[in-house]
Amino acid sequence: MKKLIALLTVAGFLTFGISNSLLAQEENAQPVEAQTEQVVEATQTNPLAAPETDATFHEVLKKQFIDGGWEFMSIILLILVLGLAVSIERIIYLTLSTTNTKKLLAELEETLNKGGIEKAKDLCRDTRGPVASIFYQGLMRYNEGLEEVEKAVVSYGSVMTGNLESGASWISLFIALGPMLGFMGTVIGMIAAFDAIAAAGDISPTVVAGGMKVALLTTVFGLIVAVILQIAYNFILNKIEGIVNDMEDSSITFMDMLHAYSKKN
Repeated sequence: MKKLIALLTVAGFLTFGISNSLLAQEENAQPVEAQTEQVVEATQTNPLAAPETDATFHEVLKKQFIDGGWEFMSIILLILVLGLAVSIERIIYLTLSTTNTKKLLAELEETLNKGGIEKAKDLCRDTRGPVASIFYQGLMRYNEGLEEVEKAVVSYGSVMTGNLESGASWISLFIALGPMLGFMGTVIGMIAAFDAIAAAGDISPTVVAGGMKVALLTTVFGLIVAVILQIAYNFILNKIEGIVNDMEDSSITFMDMLHAYSKKN
């Protein structure tokens, strides 16, 4: 429930900020014809006057987003917001799950030798991360034998791996949906362009260019969404792989440590 609330909160903030930006752009944007007339008038008044500087990338991006039509652009924007919200939540979770396993193993070995199993349980219980949780589950079954400890470590390790990978499938879904919705918008835009040509009764370059622009913009933004989310997805997979490798390596060392402790006691 906490994850859902956090996810919805992040998505709401992102959607609210982007929507306000787009609305402000629509309210403040001048028609292309008015801007052209202003430039022409300024040039006629002062031929040496240089035209205004080009629009920034952010302004161009917002204008192209508005020109693409709100029907599919809004859906693509929602896909981006949800994908980023899930990605941010996963990155935060994986960052908090990262543990300095070398330091933990050194402290655990020292605690075992000085305080025994109970003190080692306290250390693992008070340490954050999946590695410490796996160690704690193994120590809970130490009195049942090392075979039971090993089974607990393997079983709980699979559970923790599943927790680390949860949510990644949603990001891959959003990566696929972005271009698919973009292509759908392109097809619908092409149909609208052909309808406009049929209504005009002539293949006018203006009609064709306008319809093609609107149709292709949805595909461009869909691909942009896929690229952004793909980078985040690969980063998340790399984090998961690193944590899982630490879990496996540290579990082997942990079992060797318990074998040596059992021989001494």
